[in-house]
Amino acid sequence: MPAGRPDHSEHRQVLTRSRYHDLMTRQTTVRIPDELADQAEAVARVRGVSVNALILESLASEIERVRSDADFTERARRLLERDKELIERLAR
Repeated sequence: MPAGRPDHSEHRQVLTRSRYHDLMTRQTTVRIPDELADQAEAVARVRGVSVNALILESLASEIERVRSDADFTERARRLLERDKELIERLAR
C-alpha cells in the first residue's frame, strides 16, 4: 500500500451519487476492493473524470449490455411474470 494512504483492509467504501441535479438521485455505499479502486482512480484520472462519473458510466454501459442480451431479457420477463402471479395470489 502506498505511503500516506490509510489502510481500508479488504474493501474501500465509495459513495456514488448522480451529478445530474435535475434528476432524482440516490446515494449508496459500494465496497470496492483496494486494487479495483486504485485501477478505477487511474482510469478516471486519465479520462479526466471523477471516479463517481466512471462508476455511473460503467453501470449504465452494463445495464445497456444486458438489456440487449436476449437470454437475459427472457429470464427477466419470466421472473417478472412469476412475481406478478405471486402478487395476484397474495391479493386474493
